Amino acid sequence: MKVFRCLALSFLFFLSGCGADGGFSDLQSYMDEVRARPKGAIEPLPKFQPYESFTYSAAALRNPFQPPVKLEMADRQKGSKDVKPDEARAKQFLEGFNIETFVMVGTLANDSGIFALVSGAGGVHRVRVGDYLGRNHGRILAINDSTVDVVEIVPDGEGGWLERPRSLSLKERS
Repeated sequence: MKVFRCLALSFLFFLSGCGADGGFSDLQSYMDEVRARPKGAIEPLPKFQPYESFTYSAAALRNPFQPPVKLEMADRQKGSKDVKPDEARAKQFLEGFNIETFVMVGTLANDSGIFALVSGAGGVHRVRVGDYLGRNHGRILAINDSTVDVVEIVPDGEGGWLERPRSLSLKERS
């Protein structure tokens, strides 16, 4: 019983400490002052403009980052009406890219002939004689160990067409 009295007395002692002011009057006055201040307004979120997509429509034009082809007026050849591209032919995948983007990286040979490996257009592609390459109707004429010979058919500006020889050289390792 003595233990019970001792516990009850200590419990009353601790409860008496909870009932006092506790020295928080300054905190209570500050909180009352803050609550009495006028309420502020929160700015609304900014209005965002919806995204407008852009369609690039100049893909068929000359690349502005490539140097222009220089044609001398004195050396300018007249086009022929006999030379013209076959528009009815189905286009091959590599005809969708400029020939300047391709670099020869090697050759392969087997029983069916010799193939050239050209890098460009997102990877390495295997081509053979007779395949088409580039946007100017470039047809592969010959493949040897160090070059791929291509002839392009380009307009002469006066209604005719010219055959322009091009060559892709083997890119040596750096």
